[in-house]
Amino acid sequence: MQVSDPREGRASLAPALLRTVEMDKAYAGAKALSGVTIEVQAGEVLALAGENGSGKSTLIKIIAGVESPDAGSLFIDGVDWTRRSPVERIEAGVQIIYQDFALFPNLSAAENIWLPYQMHRRRRLVSRGDGRPVAKRAFDEIGGAFDLDLPVSQLSVSQKQLVAIARALVHDARLLIMDEPTTALTHREVQHLFAIIRRLAGQGISFVFVSHKLQEVAEICERVIVLRNGRKTLDRPMAGLREAEIAHAMTGRDIGMERYPRSPRLPDAAPRLAVRQLSHAREYRNVSFTLGAGEVLGLAGLLGSGRTAVVKGIFGLPPPDSGEIEVDGRPLVLRSVADALAADIAYVPEDRLTEGLFLNFSISDNIVVRTLDRLMSPAGWITASRKRNEAKRWIERLAIKTQSPDLPVSSLSGGNQQRVVLARWIAAHPRVLILNRPTVGVDVGSKSGIHDIIMELAAEGVGVIVVSDDLPELMRVCDRILVMRNGAVVAERRVEASSETEIMRIVSESAS
Repeated sequence: MQVSDPREGRASLAPALLRTVEMDKAYAGAKALSGVTIEVQAGEVLALAGENGSGKSTLIKIIAGVESPDAGSLFIDGVDWTRRSPVERIEAGVQIIYQDFALFPNLSAAENIWLPYQMHRRRRLVSRGDGRPVAKRAFDEIGGAFDLDLPVSQLSVSQKQLVAIARALVHDARLLIMDEPTTALTHREVQHLFAIIRRLAGQGISFVFVSHKLQEVAEICERVIVLRNGRKTLDRPMAGLREAEIAHAMTGRDIGMERYPRSPRLPDAAPRLAVRQLSHAREYRNVSFTLGAGEVLGLAGLLGSGRTAVVKGIFGLPPPDSGEIEVDGRPLVLRSVADALAADIAYVPEDRLTEGLFLNFSISDNIVVRTLDRLMSPAGWITASRKRNEAKRWIERLAIKTQSPDLPVSSLSGGNQQRVVLARWIAAHPRVLILNRPTVGVDVGSKSGIHDIIMELAAEGVGVIVVSDDLPELMRVCDRILVMRNGAVVAERRVEASSETEIMRIVSESAS
């Protein structure tokens, strides 16, 4: 029977490489998937999109065989594999590349590529001499260009990703499911990854590309499937499909993609923040800029350009070696984080899990930890009701989705965890708020909500600095953008008078 192929109207006589039919899954009575049917054709690059909690992870686990569906079937090459084990799925060519890559940090890159295959085949004795050429062939196939004898612990994120792809090829992968593969990559590394995906897809290898980044989905994928609340809400070829349509299918509402309206700014008598000639060892040098009250300033640049080191320096992590900082015209003697906090400077880190949250504490405790002094009674007590009311106020204002503020913060989705971090610092009423990659790893709905919060704070007179790899994000929320390279500011552009293409060109020059 002839099966239509969604790619450019082509047709194929073969069944879909992978097909799920009416897949259902529930946990403790809550539906995670409801009647989900998808197909992946040989050589297709398919996007799987949806907000956190939409059912994407559950579907991936079922495809991998680590979860069993309550109802429905899974077919590979037209054969029912619903009850087959994870090992059998791997043998059929299905591979998952998770965000952490699941590599052995103490082994070399080559060993991580060939050794799992030998373990999978239950070999008791293996030879490095036999294994390394296997790793080299797979590595060369994707255009790898670093020393395979390096320990994985010494590799960059993009290099680890290449190791994970090469490992899958050694297993004769036919379908690669990549979970948020570009989260920690620079623009240049993303383009290299996309070139690899296109080359392998041309050889008949299929990809399921799981991502919140709609621009990247549009660039690399041929078709998109969207899940919302466990149901499929969109399944269409990418050609002619607008980002706004995908966002609506993900959230059930219209998500604005245009720039926030900003009023023309008048010169401040004294900037909210002024830094002059800030320098620290080899990380950044002679960095100077101002930030007005109610202004949103973007910091762009490749990873390692110095942008994160500068904003952490302003927060005292660690303080700069030299230079001057003023807040509202008053000099700041910055010796530690405590001095930055006393000057009402707040910093939301990029890694919310290890730097921004107390994962074993409740949502409520995470929100009020910076405002405990204000919650004390005249007798020096902090009552449970005061703490709870303060937490509820910020949960409502930032639309944090939770059944109870007493639940551990680890129970929340990534977007809601980020809102908790924001709530903690906003509750402290900062004059200057520094946001380091504030929307990394969060879905499009949560991303739009965080942008709304940034605009609300700016309207209240807070000076906001946003560090981000996402140039469309900076173009949407910022008044000005500074581009950094090799620890120095190399360009400044007003967003209203610049184009994304121009700023991307300046950022890309940083790599040359």
